Amino acid sequence: MDVFDKQKRSSIMSTVKNRNTKPELIVRSMLHRMGYRFRIHRRDLPGNPDITLPKHKKIVFVHGCFWHGHKKCRRAKRPTTNQEFWNKKLNSNIKRDNKNVLELNKAGWQTLVVWSCEIKDKDNLMQRLQNFIAGVSK
Repeated sequence: MDVFDKQKRSSIMSTVKNRNTKPELIVRSMLHRMGYRFRIHRRDLPGNPDITLPKHKKIVFVHGCFWHGHKKCRRAKRPTTNQEFWNKKLNSNIKRDNKNVLELNKAGWQTLVVWSCEIKDKDNLMQRLQNFIAGVSK
C-alpha cells in the first residue's frame, strides 16, 4: 500500500526528470571537454539516445540505476510495496532498453550504457568514454 494517495503520488512522479538529468549533464560536459561534438535526444533513433556521436557512429545512454535495473546495484532495489506494478514497470523498461540497443546495433551504431552510480569515479568514467569512442574494448 502506498503512503500517498493516487493524486499526490502522480504529482511526485511528474517531477522525476527523464532528460537533462545531473548524471547526463556530467557525461555531456566530460565529452565536450574531451573535444567531442555530439547530438542529444535524437528522436529519429530507437530509444531517443541521450548522447549521439554521429561522426563516430557511437551512442551513450545515461541510465538511472533504479529505473533501468542496474544489476547488483543497491540503488536498483525494487520497492516492497505495490510489487506487481513496479515489477511490471521496471521489467518493461529493461525489455525496451534491450530492444533499443539491438535495433541500434543492427543499424550500425555502437552503444555504451553509463549507470548513474558510475558517475562518481570521474577518472574511470573518462577512461571508459575514451576507450569506447576509440573502439578499444575492455
